[in-house]
Amino acid sequence: MVKLEIVELLAKNKKSKYWLCQKMNITSRNLNRIIRGETTSISFKYIEEFCTYLNCSPSDLIKITKEK
Repeated sequence: MVKLEIVELLAKNKKSKYWLCQKMNITSRNLNRIIRGETTSISFKYIEEFCTYLNCSPSDLIKITKEK
């Protein structure tokens, strides 16, 4: 399972989901769907923006775990 470490990176950077939504011009509903893994794909544009605003690399952002 692919998981995006958005919540953890926000906490590390002391930023809120609201702040990230404003920076990326994304709705909170869509951001929450991405965080919960309810999406089937994500564009490179979003990955680049997440990394830019969360001050991380794609390897910090994306984690692959085994499903239970």
